[in-house]
Amino acid sequence: MNQGLSRFFRNPPAVLGLVVLLAVVIAALLAGVIYPGDPFAMVGKPFQAPFGDYPLGTDMLGRDLMAGILYGARTTLLVGILATLIASIVGIAIGGLAGYFGGSTDNLLMRLTEIFQTIPFFLFAILLVAVLGASVGSVIAAIAIVSWPPMARLVRGEFLSMRNREFIQACVSLGMGHVRIIFLHILPNTLSSIIVTGSLMVATAILIESGLSFLGLSDPNAMSWGFIIGSGRSVLRTAWWICAMPGLAILFTVMAINLVGDGLNDALNPRLNSA
Repeated sequence: MNQGLSRFFRNPPAVLGLVVLLAVVIAALLAGVIYPGDPFAMVGKPFQAPFGDYPLGTDMLGRDLMAGILYGARTTLLVGILATLIASIVGIAIGGLAGYFGGSTDNLLMRLTEIFQTIPFFLFAILLVAVLGASVGSVIAAIAIVSWPPMARLVRGEFLSMRNREFIQACVSLGMGHVRIIFLHILPNTLSSIIVTGSLMVATAILIESGLSFLGLSDPNAMSWGFIIGSGRSVLRTAWWICAMPGLAILFTVMAINLVGDGLNDALNPRLNSA
């Protein structure tokens, strides 16, 4: 692990991505300190340009765009992390069972996974939010439901590779139970791949959340970057900053997560390390 961290911090793009990501997280955590109060509050004249009385200007209702972006970071990161966590747990459970037991269990679970993969994930997310209702919890659930199949396929492949290794066969010969073999011997050896894939899934979840918010399918009482872009699209030509500023926030955050994910892959992937 120490060698992996050392390789990670020797990767300049990965370190840059980590710095940007930490800055976004810190800004989200300090939003209530920097801008106490309601991010929906109308504080000035509408359509004030950036770098005037307000750092990023105001929107069509006179709301401070900087406050909206800082509070929106909370919602966007919360949805991305929680949705990825739930999707990872589901994917690890299904992929692990399929890869470890094989046979009919593998066939059944993989056919289920393929059914979910044949459905366009964004349209499926829209349908789920429309059925469940527009709330942060519904958006998290919808993103988790459409995001778990790639994790399940990855974990299945890792488990299939691991279960035939000599040390796993030795554990079986010693009479160890399935649960002990899975959690003590197989799963720890697949964590590097899971961590890398999970980090990239966060970026995808943020993009899906932004798309749903842009379409007005998120909680109307929760500020988010996609919500700001959606509310400013009708005045894009006259007040470009309303869409541009949260759009840049999404761009830099997703890019930072992808850089960190690539860095983790380079640092933790044993195949690349041995090359």
